[in-house]
Amino acid sequence: MAHSRLCPRPPHNILRPYELLVGLRYTRAKRRNHFISFISIASMVGIALGVTALIVVLSVMNGFQQELRTRILGVASHVQVQGFDSGLADWQQVAREASTNPAVVAAAPYVNQQGLLANGPSVQGALVRGILPQEEERVADIGEHMKAGRLEDLQPGRFGIVLGSELAFAVGARLGEKVVLISPQGQVTPAGILPRIKQFTVVGIFEVGMYEYDAGLALIHLEDAQRLYRLGDRVSGVRLKLSDMFDAPGVARALTRSLSADVLVTDWTRSHANFFRAVQIEKRVMFIILTLIVAVAAFNLVSSLVMTVTDKQADIAILRTLGATPGSIMKIFVIQGSLIGTVGTLIGAVAGVIVALNIETIVPAIEGAFNVQFLAKDVYYISDLPSQLQWADVITICAVSLVLSFAATLYPSYRAARVNPAEALRYE
Repeated sequence: MAHSRLCPRPPHNILRPYELLVGLRYTRAKRRNHFISFISIASMVGIALGVTALIVVLSVMNGFQQELRTRILGVASHVQVQGFDSGLADWQQVAREASTNPAVVAAAPYVNQQGLLANGPSVQGALVRGILPQEEERVADIGEHMKAGRLEDLQPGRFGIVLGSELAFAVGARLGEKVVLISPQGQVTPAGILPRIKQFTVVGIFEVGMYEYDAGLALIHLEDAQRLYRLGDRVSGVRLKLSDMFDAPGVARALTRSLSADVLVTDWTRSHANFFRAVQIEKRVMFIILTLIVAVAAFNLVSSLVMTVTDKQADIAILRTLGATPGSIMKIFVIQGSLIGTVGTLIGAVAGVIVALNIETIVPAIEGAFNVQFLAKDVYYISDLPSQLQWADVITICAVSLVLSFAATLYPSYRAARVNPAEALRYE
């Protein structure tokens, strides 16, 4: 008694739990049945591939969404204040009233009309936008994407025109050449209604990297547009740039109440809602689909652990006769399966992060090696494959993978806990 008081047994909670030791040993040990080891490795690889695929695909979807938003708003505007059929007469007053909103940092008038561009036998339809170059550069980024010429070369009365790169290629126009702009609004003559035709000089070519604009947008000076389309002093509306583009819906509602003119106020989340909603839905669907890859790997983990339990029945029986409880046996196999899932998740997370951060280098290398193009310019809005890694996505993916891996261990561990020692040792 005195000896036990002098040398008390250490509390159980400071000892390393034997369940952890046995679980780790089962994971590392060479099994007699190599097929079980192969299934475990296959499960680990499957989980790693699933996690990698999820991280890479969601990063690409994030990058695609960000790039699409940037390119659209580089040509479009955060908020548009539009006149109705007769146009907007006093756009300066509207711009001043809109600028009183603290979120508005710039305003620029515009004229939007349809037209046909002709150069010899080549004819192409286009959206013709009349702008004031100095004001336009404050609300859009087209000036930063000029391949030839400058936006400032649009001078009133000189009838210069700036074309998208694909549009210039379609009509065969180069810098300094003449193109004919045909207005669909006709003029009445003794010979009937004839379209208005005016010759313009190509003073610039831009390329924003979005096919819709590169192939269908032509810019002319605001006064030339008013003269060609007989608008007088009226414009189609005023384009606004905000300090934070995500404030656009609230600013649009506020301007609808505050502006004195009879106008229609829209923002980019409404005018381009289909693009961003489609990307968001696709991102969610891809997450669900690719999560099934991790789920399949988790099912492989179930089969691996079931076969391990069958292979280790004698060991389980011996542990039970030595005093191990069913809960301890269950913990051993939960630890073994969770370790496989954790290692697979970590490998997949590291590989996914590396690929996602270097996707803009990897994809061009693959395209060059196999002479293919994944995103054709004339089919997709963006011809490059962007990537934007978000750590919140990585954490969510890893958490889902770990939860599925843990769930996969429950049934085999429960079966191990129900092994009858007498039955297991009968033929040993």
